[in-house]
Amino acid sequence: MRCKTRNRTRVDLNLGQMTIQGSAFKPGRISKEKALQKLKHYCAYQERNHQEVKQKLYALGLFKKETEEVISDLIQDGYLNEERYAIQFASGKFRVKGWGKQKILYELKQKGISPYCTGKALEAIDQAEYHKSFTRQANKKWDSLRAEKNIFAKKTKWRNYLAQRGFEP
Repeated sequence: MRCKTRNRTRVDLNLGQMTIQGSAFKPGRISKEKALQKLKHYCAYQERNHQEVKQKLYALGLFKKETEEVISDLIQDGYLNEERYAIQFASGKFRVKGWGKQKILYELKQKGISPYCTGKALEAIDQAEYHKSFTRQANKKWDSLRAEKNIFAKKTKWRNYLAQRGFEP
């Protein structure tokens, strides 16, 4: 079916290949068992959250009921664990990127992680290490603002930087 929109021809539906524009459906979808095997490898390589796994299953062409069954199987087999994912995500972002608790909390919420798992992940961060990281980053930024003469502008830039990194005021 073709439709004209201002001097352009846009194809909305191509019946020869059974594709719909904007759809994630791909011809030749795989079976539930094959998808389960693929997702076992996908989850064994790196910790994943439920949202990432659902996206992957939909991209493989599975429907909602099959997706829920595969996710249930992955949880039972120990390949998918939201709490374990949250703890690993938080510790990695803290150690590698130097993020503060507020930024980690925000990112975990964006990923659809439950408040219980988010709380567990933030508790897993060592307070002494957290304080040491905060002090190191705050001193480093303060020293980099040495050229700023206006003390109010300097403090504002310093505070904004620490807030952007996710540290509490």
